[in-house]
Amino acid sequence: MSKQNDIMIQTSQLTMGYGDNIILENVSFEIIRGEIFIILGGSGCGKSTLLKHLIGLYQVKTGQIIIDGDDITLAQGDVLQRILNKIGVMYQSGALFGSMTLSENIILPLEEFTDLPKSACERIAALKLKQVSLDGFEQYLPSEISGGMQKRAAIARAMALDPKILFLDEPSAGLDPITSAELDQLIIRLSRILGITFVIVTHELDSIFTIADRVIFLDKETKSIIAQGKPQTLKQRSKNKFVHDFFNRQVSI
Repeated sequence: MSKQNDIMIQTSQLTMGYGDNIILENVSFEIIRGEIFIILGGSGCGKSTLLKHLIGLYQVKTGQIIIDGDDITLAQGDVLQRILNKIGVMYQSGALFGSMTLSENIILPLEEFTDLPKSACERIAALKLKQVSLDGFEQYLPSEISGGMQKRAAIARAMALDPKILFLDEPSAGLDPITSAELDQLIIRLSRILGITFVIVTHELDSIFTIADRVIFLDKETKSIIAQGKPQTLKQRSKNKFVHDFFNRQVSI
């Protein structure tokens, strides 16, 4: 059992859905401070739904989400903003503004949420780009760099306000294997050097085995978590056939 001060995110009996459609029911898990935690499962199981609720985009039907000691499901005003300031998000597409340079993309949240002068914002933007190995690309537009570089730039923007937690939605989507592997190494490096807690939605097995400290496996039929733990352990020992087949790249007939 984890000590309370080691827990970055704790969910309890979460039920989530849209209207009368329940996607996930009575879901509970913990994410430890500084770990790389992956949410996975088959298509339509609720991975993105869970992510959107964790970052406060949607209100849960029942249950709690405690982020670094604060309940985001009840938070309002200054408390909610305090929680959101601890969070950075990289969406699947990267969601960079195409008409802005990489530097300007990173400066945007700094201008919105801080009172820093422009010169300080520019220095921070340069530092964040350097942390993702994009130093020298400050004045490039997103269209002028590769897909993998766009993903790294999106991570740099997500780190603009020095969040404690980074949520990544399908970070390897659309990348070739080598670029995907480079992104995996970046995530590991940021986790170790900066102590960032990563929460990642993905179904890329190579990435899962490379970067994950722990995973949870969601299931569409039961609307719940059907497995959790270290991916290598689940590959070798899971008694759930779907989980076993997933980790071993086997097709159920």
